[in-house]
Amino acid sequence: MIITKQNRRAIYEQLFKEGVLVAPKEFNRPSHPDLTQVPNLEVIKAMQSLTSKGYVKTQFSWQWYYYTLTDEGLAYLREWLHLPAEIVPVTHTKPARPAGRPAGYGAREPGAYRAPRGDREGYRRRDDAGDKEGASAEYRPRFGGVGRGAGAPPS
Repeated sequence: MIITKQNRRAIYEQLFKEGVLVAPKEFNRPSHPDLTQVPNLEVIKAMQSLTSKGYVKTQFSWQWYYYTLTDEGLAYLREWLHLPAEIVPVTHTKPARPAGRPAGYGAREPGAYRAPRGDREGYRRRDDAGDKEGASAEYRPRFGGVGRGAGAPPS
């Protein structure tokens, strides 16, 4: 399909900026939801072309196409759009995390009541763990009478 250079550039810029692109499977739709000046069919066909070259991964679900930019596609679009290596899509940047914990997270007031925990030590750790007794040698569990294939009673 012949796509004007202006529309192809708009599609590629949007894909590079976000790193992902979605398009409804409506070939007769007059314009794409995000790119209002570009017909939806042109967006789908441009992404189909990039998918066949291995620059974009396509996922289709619930009548929507989901396109994800691959590393090869990132290099291709960077060259096609003449962008420096410092500019990367939003999906390739890590979100900025705060330096420390948020205020009040895990902090207790100095005078807050805290229940004693001495009673928990008895069941959490046993000093006589090696002295456990198991079932006797003559113990035979019976699992009969429940569900299918219970079989005949033991003789």
